[in-house]
Amino acid sequence: VPPLPPAGIPCQQPTRTANFPGVSKGEEKESAVGGAQSIMFKLQDSVNEAHTDSVWSVAWSRDEGRDVLITGSVDTVVKTWHVDGGGKITGRHKLDGHRLGVVSVDINSEGTVGVSSSLDSQIRIWDLERGNLLQDIDAGPVNAYKIALAPNGANVVAGSNTGELTVYDVTNGEKVARLSSQGKFAMSVAYSPDGTRVASGAIDGMVTVFDLTTGKQGSVQHQFTEAHSMPVRSLSFAPDERAQLLFTACDDGLIKIFDVREPGHVGTMSGHASWVLSVACRPDGSQLATGSSDKTLKVWDLRTRKCLHTSTTHKNQVWSACYNSDGTKIASVSDAKELHVTQVP
Repeated sequence: VPPLPPAGIPCQQPTRTANFPGVSKGEEKESAVGGAQSIMFKLQDSVNEAHTDSVWSVAWSRDEGRDVLITGSVDTVVKTWHVDGGGKITGRHKLDGHRLGVVSVDINSEGTVGVSSSLDSQIRIWDLERGNLLQDIDAGPVNAYKIALAPNGANVVAGSNTGELTVYDVTNGEKVARLSSQGKFAMSVAYSPDGTRVASGAIDGMVTVFDLTTGKQGSVQHQFTEAHSMPVRSLSFAPDERAQLLFTACDDGLIKIFDVREPGHVGTMSGHASWVLSVACRPDGSQLATGSSDKTLKVWDLRTRKCLHTSTTHKNQVWSACYNSDGTKIASVSDAKELHVTQVP
């Protein structure tokens, strides 16, 4: 298992690079955007005992006009939740079956199918309408860490301790592709919005982008061998026509931006006081949300690359954060067993 920041213990401060080109520093939090008439950043609801142990992952989709959340925890349980227009969180399903902690969850665009991966090397496919197990995939020892569901919901990709990524068919659990980065432990994975690329982030800081249009084995489109110097915990592509941009979150405390069309590092943002554990791009491409071991959730303006807001409502490190489909809310989870929903202007 790759190194994890221990609960309740301050993490080692990341090493900063003085005067790093393109670095934008995080600023003090602001309560509103665009003047007095703007919508405020506001904690709309929280569940302080969402699980019985640390919550490591959250994903968000839409289901018949109601927001659907899925969470995964060290307590081995996957849960689903509904969020109403005012941000009120209501529990729905408790999904048991994993034997060890749940590392990662994802959800399809309709909010009807969820996927979870665990330290037991099992990938489980769930019917979120009925709360039933649809498929159980045995990925083999330490061959399923973080997972990501394809935009069309047909496949799921999983990272492994060897650096190899495996793509599975959600319907029957069969392997449909293997992607080799020739690197180390793949700690994070992400699909591009059009499903033609997969990115992986490694324990040694390397970031690899695969082209899925070249056949079952795919091909390495770009490899950023010195993207970071520490584990890359999370990845997120920009949406739609901006999908050539890839955002990375790392234990070095930095969020970096890479152009995967014409490969290169195009920007860096800093401001967290410790490891950055999660990064998510707003659906309209205007913002990023990041969670950190410094117990904060930050929201960044991608036009100015400045911090718009810093939330200090979590009691422990923020493992995962994501936007809802219209970008008006952020869900975040932490080592303190919490699930929060924050209003976003």
